[in-house]
Amino acid sequence: MYTISVQHDFIARHFLIGGDWGSENHPHAHHYVLEVMIEHAQLDQHGYLVDIVDVEAALTRVVDYFSDSLLNDLAEFSGLNPSLEHFCRIIWEQLVAAMTLPEPGVLKVKLWENQSCWAAYEQTY
Repeated sequence: MYTISVQHDFIARHFLIGGDWGSENHPHAHHYVLEVMIEHAQLDQHGYLVDIVDVEAALTRVVDYFSDSLLNDLAEFSGLNPSLEHFCRIIWEQLVAAMTLPEPGVLKVKLWENQSCWAAYEQTY
């Protein structure tokens, strides 16, 4: 299985809902680090899993959408607690829609909200 990975960092804000998490219940920012990993069993005729430039472009478009926003105000988080886990899945959905990927494969989104805490969402597409 071949794997490529691309990282991008950005800042976004949110506040948690539905529970008592102290200061996390108030708007605050995180410096997120987003890692996207694509896996597939074969390379294309050029020896690529995917064109990394295309992955970087799709990742930039997705990050630009979320960057400097209050996640709670975005339609994707309507009715959801803007947890790290939900955020990973939402990013995964946007990336799958934004890229042409070799099928069947696996796309994994890993998102750090600080240097020691992360969540991931992985699914076959």
